[in-house]
Amino acid sequence: MKGKNIVLGVSGGIAAYKAADLCSRLIKAGANVDVVMTEHATSFINPLTFQTLSGNPVVVKQFETPKGWELAHISLSQKADLFAIVPATANIIAKMAHGIADDFLSTALLATTATVMIAPAMNTKMFEHPAVQENIETLRKRGVLVLETAEGRLACGDVGKGKLLDVEEIVFAMEKSLSKADFSGLSLTITAGPTEAAIDPVRLITNRSTGKMGFELARQASRRGAKVDLIAKTCPEKLQRVVNWIPILTTGDMATAVAESFKNSNGLIMAAAPLDYQPKQIEREKIKKSDGNLQLTLVRTVDILRTTPRQMEQVVIGFAAESQNLIENAKKKCKEKSLDLVVANDISRQDIGFGSEENQVSLVDLVGVEALPKMTKASVADRILDRFLRIRESK
Repeated sequence: MKGKNIVLGVSGGIAAYKAADLCSRLIKAGANVDVVMTEHATSFINPLTFQTLSGNPVVVKQFETPKGWELAHISLSQKADLFAIVPATANIIAKMAHGIADDFLSTALLATTATVMIAPAMNTKMFEHPAVQENIETLRKRGVLVLETAEGRLACGDVGKGKLLDVEEIVFAMEKSLSKADFSGLSLTITAGPTEAAIDPVRLITNRSTGKMGFELARQASRRGAKVDLIAKTCPEKLQRVVNWIPILTTGDMATAVAESFKNSNGLIMAAAPLDYQPKQIEREKIKKSDGNLQLTLVRTVDILRTTPRQMEQVVIGFAAESQNLIENAKKKCKEKSLDLVVANDISRQDIGFGSEENQVSLVDLVGVEALPKMTKASVADRILDRFLRIRESK
């Protein structure tokens, strides 16, 4: 997003207020945002809100553009990397489909050569009307990126399709459209989070892994064009819309799923924290509390990285979560399990431990160590994916 020019068109629907949140997020991501509003949109939200958030003048009327702008609808449209209409009402969708240019927004849309994206939002009956659906299909055929609507309770009280997609998902779609599609045509198998092992019908063994690092890897890989199989016990609902989630519980489940997915994959990124040990025996009935101690015998689980068959051209990246001898243990893991790369992170640090939003890792292979500074897990994921591509090119 950094340095990208985005024109945000806001049309007149109740969801217009959500465009302010979108504008704020785009600015925080480093984009330059120019906002164009229809006159009806100003009935729902004040242009001053967008001017304050974006730091740029807001255009509403065709002949009242800011001083110094020559042929504003042309210049604005030509500098855009992305032209997004959020929310897109039935009216603006119809204008786009039929080439109507009767206000600044519709005129600017005809003048742009940038990628155009719309996020429809309207009453369910309106959204399902054949005329609206035909207009949407017309726009799709012309190459317009049409985001899906969410389902839920609408402002009018109806329940169904037509609700504006969540702002976070709109941002993701924008990021994807603006990103280099350097993973296009590639398939990835990514694991995330913990596994579990039952002790009895009530109790189980697991670990503190949250899966956030793996989820970010899956998200960023998808954003960059990859087809992603995400193998994990849980998966955020929004992420499920952009990856193929394969749910598992035990380490054995994960091993089976990895082996099956990896057959048709270009690479495996093993970001999960599967249990290394599990109870030798699962009790059929709940173990009753008593005064005495309970002795639990644990046995080794399958080593997924060691046992998963692979081809020479496939890239395999593992993780090493260590509390001591970080680099030494990572190098040992890289060699013993024939990995292309190990991502080593120090779990003893509270600021980058389980569940944190940031991480500081070292990328370790048999040749050397690349120590990365502390950054968001999304940024770490991108650095790992960059390294993945370099490894793949060298094979």
